[in-house]
Order: sequence, then C-alpha cells, then structure tokens
Amino acid sequence: MADLASSTISISAPPDEVMAVIADVARYPEWTGQIKSAQVLDQDADGRPRSARFVMDAGVLKDDYVLQYDWHPAGVAWHLVGPSALQRSQTGSYALSAKGGGTEVTYSLAVDIAMPMLGMFKRKAEKVLMDSALKELKKRVEQLGR
Repeated sequence: MADLASSTISISAPPDEVMAVIADVARYPEWTGQIKSAQVLDQDADGRPRSARFVMDAGVLKDDYVLQYDWHPAGVAWHLVGPSALQRSQTGSYALSAKGGGTEVTYSLAVDIAMPMLGMFKRKAEKVLMDSALKELKKRVEQLGR
C-alpha cells in the first residue's frame, strides 16, 4: 500500500498559466529532469491529455508507464493505468489556488513500488521527487511568464 505524500510551493504566476504548463504534458522532457519521453495518447475536448505514456530515468529507477488524467477547474488528478516494471500503482494530483498575484500549488503523490524498499528510503525518495517536481514546475512557469 502506498502512502500519500504532499508538498506545496508558491509560483509567481496566475493559476491559468500554471495549469497551461501542467497540461502541456508533451513538453515535460524539456523541463523535468527525470522524464525523458512523454507522449499524449488521448485528449479531451479541451485538448488536455486524458492519457499519456512516460519514460522515466531517475538514476537507478527507470520506468515506462501510462497515466490517465482527470482535469477539474482547480487542478488535475491522475493514476497509473498502463504496464509498469517499477510501479504497482501511482496516484497523484496538482491542486492550484490563487494567492495574491500568484498561485499556491500542492502536489500530492502516492507510489507503490514493485520492489522492496525500506520506509525511510522510500520517504526520502518521495520528498526528493516532490521537491524537484515543484521546483522544476515553478522555474518553468516563471521563465515562460517573462
């Protein structure tokens, strides 16, 4: 069973700009360190991904998997639907809320890895992944807004 972890960051851009970067899944390899390939498999009527295939390389952790998305006005949620050599399950979300002239983004993630991992190492890996994802998102949004 995967434990849910979450982290929050403030981004100096309005929620619609943050959401535009999150929804542009095909460009994740341009700004995320661990996603090497992202292919949108299906889109909704608004052009946002319904499902996407990812190739991840995070050093010793490498994977190829498919996520399905559920978009809503204040963010997006996803879960693992495709085969994965590394993960038994993955659920996650980005929740956005306007704060002053910017956006507060909360990233939540629960991943059940298919290999044994000590709890303290798993929690450390989750924190590193989440902090990295939020910092990379902040950097990308703020660079595009200039």
